[in-house]
Amino acid sequence: MGETLIFEKSKRGRRACFLTKHRVEGRRLRKLIPERYLRRKALSLPQLSEPDLVRHFTRLSQENMGVDSHFYPLGSCTMKYNPKINESLAALPGFSGLHPYQDQDTIQGTLHLLYQTARLLQEISGMSKVALQPSAGAHGELTSLLMMKSFYEVKKEVRDRVLVPDSAHGTNPASSHLANFQVITVKSNNVGEIDLRDLSHKMSPRAVCLMITVPNTLGLFEREILKVSQIVHRHGGFLYLDGANLNAFLGITRPADFGVDIMHFNLHKTFSTPHGGGGPGSGPVGASDELSSYLPLPLVGKNKDGYYLDHDRPKSIGRMRSFYGNIAVILKAYCYIRTLGRESLREVSESAVLNANYLKEKLKKYYQLPFDRTCMHEFVLSAKDKKEKGVRALDIAKRLLDLGFHPPTIYFPLIVEEALMIEPTETESKETLDSFISAMIQIAREIEDEPSLVREAPHKMPVGRLDEVRAAREPKFTFFNKET
Repeated sequence: MGETLIFEKSKRGRRACFLTKHRVEGRRLRKLIPERYLRRKALSLPQLSEPDLVRHFTRLSQENMGVDSHFYPLGSCTMKYNPKINESLAALPGFSGLHPYQDQDTIQGTLHLLYQTARLLQEISGMSKVALQPSAGAHGELTSLLMMKSFYEVKKEVRDRVLVPDSAHGTNPASSHLANFQVITVKSNNVGEIDLRDLSHKMSPRAVCLMITVPNTLGLFEREILKVSQIVHRHGGFLYLDGANLNAFLGITRPADFGVDIMHFNLHKTFSTPHGGGGPGSGPVGASDELSSYLPLPLVGKNKDGYYLDHDRPKSIGRMRSFYGNIAVILKAYCYIRTLGRESLREVSESAVLNANYLKEKLKKYYQLPFDRTCMHEFVLSAKDKKEKGVRALDIAKRLLDLGFHPPTIYFPLIVEEALMIEPTETESKETLDSFISAMIQIAREIEDEPSLVREAPHKMPVGRLDEVRAAREPKFTFFNKET
C-alpha cells in the first residue's frame, strides 16, 4: 500500500530492456527527418530494472478493486464475474486482426457471428429485429429515442414529451433532453412501483413514450406492468425498456410479452464483458415490427451469397457511430449466451434473484429496508436511521473498503434517503455472500458502539478520507520532469 511514483523509483543507468542501436548516422537522420521534428534533449523517462518495473505495476494493480479480486456488489450495474474463456475467444487472431475497412467477402465468419448474436437477442427479448451498433446503454437509449422521434415525424404527429419514472436511471432523462424532449416525471406509489393514477394523468397524445426499467431501480418487478402498457398504448405512445436490469429475468419472461415496443440491451452487464472505468460497452437496440425500419445502419443481412452489411433501409435514422459497433464486446456476449444455452440463462437469473433475497433477509435486521417485499436481482437498504449517530451511507461505503469489499451503489435511487443499492449477481458463492453479510453487520455494530470508526474510514487504504468536492473543483497535477 502507498506505492510511490515510478519517477521516484528511477535510478540513472538502470534498464528493463535494451534496444538495438539504430544504423542511421546523425547527418543522414537530419536529411530524412526535418530538423524541427528532431529532439534536442533525451526523453526524461524513469529508469528501472525489469523486476522493479514489474513489481511497481503489480503493486499498483493490487491497490485497485475489481471483479477478479473482490466482491463487487454495485447495484444497478451487474458487475458479475466474467468467464475468461469469452475473453480468449474474442481475442483469437481471426477476430483481433480484422480491419474495419476490409471487404465484406473477407469477414464472412465475423458477420455470421454478428447475425447470430442479433438473432439470439431477438429470441431472448421477443423483439422483431436488433441492431448491434450502439456503443453502450445510454447510447442505446438515445438511439431508441431518435427512432421514435423519426417515427412520429413521418406520421406528422407532434409529440415532444417523454415520461420517466422517479425511480429511473439518471441516463433516461439525460438521453431524453439530448433528443430534445421535455421530461415528465411519473411518481412511484407506496409499494415502490409506478403510480398508475399519476401515469394516467400525465400520459397524453403529446407523449412519445414511457421509459421504464424492469425490474425498477429498487429491485422490484412492476406487478402492474400490463396495465402500464395498456395506458401508454391507449394514447398511441411506445413503451421503452431500459435493459440494464435484464439479468433479473433471462429465460423467465420476455419484454415483448409484457408490452415493450423498443429496448436496449447492456451486453457489458448482462452478457459477460468486464465494464467500468468508462468502457468497454455495447448497447444493442431491439425493436418491434412497427419501429424496426428505423433501426440504425448498418444491419447484418443474409442472402444466398452469404452475409452482408445492409445499408438499404430508407427509414433508418442512419449511423449512430463509426463502423459496426464494439465487435469484441458483441463476440464475448455471443460466446456467453451459446456456452450457457437456454436453460442455464434462466438459471443465471434465478440464482441472481436468490442471492439478492438472501442478502436482503440477512441485513434487514440491521439496516432500514424501505420496501420489505421479495426483490429481484438487487435491493435497496437505507442508512437514514444511522444519521442520528452521525453516520451516512458514504461512511458505510468507505468502511467496507477497509473490510475488503467494494461498496455498493450509494445515494441511488434518489427516492430513497441515504440509499445503499446492493446487487450480488449470480456469480458469487454463499461463502462470499456470508462474508459480506458479516462485514455489514460489523459496521452496523460499530455505528452503535464506536461511530467515529465508521465516520473516519477508510483506515487501511492507500489514501484516507479525501475532500471529494474540493478534489473535483480544484484538481492539482504534479509532473515529474527532470528537465523542468
